[in-house]
Amino acid sequence: MKYLKSKIAFLLLYALIFGMLCVSFALYGLPIAAVAYPMGLGLLLVVAYLILDYRKYKKQCKQISEFENKIARLTEMISDEKAKSRQRIDYYSVWAHQIKTPIASMRLSLQGEDSALSRKLGSDLNRIESYADMVMTYLRLDSESTDYVFAECDLDGIIKSCVRKFSGEFIARKIELIYEPVQETVLTDEKWLSFVIEQVLSNALKYTPSGSISISMEPGQILAISDTGIGIAPDDLPRIFDQGFTGYNGRTDKKASGIGLYLCKRICDDLGYELSAGSELGKGTTIRLDLSKKHVETN
Repeated sequence: MKYLKSKIAFLLLYALIFGMLCVSFALYGLPIAAVAYPMGLGLLLVVAYLILDYRKYKKQCKQISEFENKIARLTEMISDEKAKSRQRIDYYSVWAHQIKTPIASMRLSLQGEDSALSRKLGSDLNRIESYADMVMTYLRLDSESTDYVFAECDLDGIIKSCVRKFSGEFIARKIELIYEPVQETVLTDEKWLSFVIEQVLSNALKYTPSGSISISMEPGQILAISDTGIGIAPDDLPRIFDQGFTGYNGRTDKKASGIGLYLCKRICDDLGYELSAGSELGKGTTIRLDLSKKHVETN
């Protein structure tokens, strides 16, 4: 019936033509059989055409139905996967919140201490907290929405806050910090930019056995963080921002995950910044963050 309804205009047109011919023959006194015969043959052809066309129509309907079922199943799978993803994010959010409670408690216990051991423990606590933040950052980057909040921020305030987290490690390992206030204001998300700077500083400290780490502002609003560490092999340098890539340094340091710089690159792309690296093996590495390319459209 659905098919016939779709052909109703065609059938009415045929009936109208047949009726017009019959009326015309009657007006001129011609025998109606003269028009009924060819129109009858035409009707047979129309019926044959409708039967063949209906088979084609039925096949198309079956294919459409199969596609709709597949789409429904895929939609259900996507919905289930989104639900599972939300559950994972919720679980790790609770986990990160819970693990920060004992970290804060231990940090409070160490506040009254000023020894090599307390500074070492404080540095370890910072790294544990950093790893917890890294888990949450990794999950949030692939979520449907972000919590970017752009505002004019004092870059020196962000840098000093990041450096303060690693002050114990700088002191304990006698790593010199070379830093003069950059006196810059940038349009950014303070939390996410802080994460990037902290990760870069963490890597610089990890691969600088001795020497210094410098933070400076180069022309064009480019923040540069340089170290005098072991450097990066030339073959590894183009891939240091790839997910899971650890390179030669990572094979030397079995604890390297290859996630930190990858997350930094992802965040910088979202913020509209360009992240680049330069290094010389055995002499050190410089990570440059171009803050002049500001993100215009936010989610």
